[in-house]
Amino acid sequence: MTDRDDAARDRSRWSDLDRPPLDGTALRRGLVRQGGLWTDVEVVQRTGSTNSDLVSRAAEGRAGEGVVLVAEEQTAARGRLDRRWTAPPRSGLFFSVLLAPGEVPVARWGWLPLLTGVAVATGLSRAAGVDTALKWPNDLLVTVGGAERKAGGILAERAGDAGVVIGVGINVTLRADELPVPTAGSLALAGAVSTDRDTLLRGVLRALEQWYGRWRAADGDPGPSGLQETYAAGCATLGRTVRAELPGDRAVTGEAVAVDGDGRLVLATAEGVRQPIGAGDIVHLRPA
Repeated sequence: MTDRDDAARDRSRWSDLDRPPLDGTALRRGLVRQGGLWTDVEVVQRTGSTNSDLVSRAAEGRAGEGVVLVAEEQTAARGRLDRRWTAPPRSGLFFSVLLAPGEVPVARWGWLPLLTGVAVATGLSRAAGVDTALKWPNDLLVTVGGAERKAGGILAERAGDAGVVIGVGINVTLRADELPVPTAGSLALAGAVSTDRDTLLRGVLRALEQWYGRWRAADGDPGPSGLQETYAAGCATLGRTVRAELPGDRAVTGEAVAVDGDGRLVLATAEGVRQPIGAGDIVHLRPA
């Protein structure tokens, strides 16, 4: 890449006035404080994947708990099972955080992506005024034209002994003609009262700090922390009949009746069996 290319990209940051760039300095000033969870907020113009970058930094000892890495554009963003996530520059929030809940039993770390979902939904409800719902295990849903649409996703990855990197992608200002698939949506299309990404990011990160603190204080127990109850209350999957597609061309169909203490989705099958499904086991979850 040439210096001319870099200069052109920098000028283009201001070419779409509906999508102004994030202010990294202001974000650090508003989020990083003594005794708080967030220790640094870095905004980069372009990268492959904030999750990949932060996992590498953490594994090499170049990042500690509370680091937030935000990208204005990602060229190799990933979802679960390495599914691609694409969006125009500055059209959403694309960021990753490093969490290191060392005192919490590792068996309970599987709640971290669900906790992040609760925090994202909470933060967006307050900052954007949009009703959001969670599709187990890692999707954020909004309502567009009376239909549920996916507006965001969450990806959790271990970073060796350094902790867990949680990646979040949220469609903020995507227009209908920019949606990657017909089932996608955005906060703007859902009627958000604000699409100011600085405000939205602060709201989400503050909610994440609060929920993470409650969860850690309860030693990661989703019951006493209120996480299990809150997740269930906002989970659009519960009460619906779904088909869980598993590796090896296996599938389980049943009504989603609960999220258990391990964060697994419990399906009540026609045979009267209650079958728990773990997030790490599922390939697709579809309406039956």
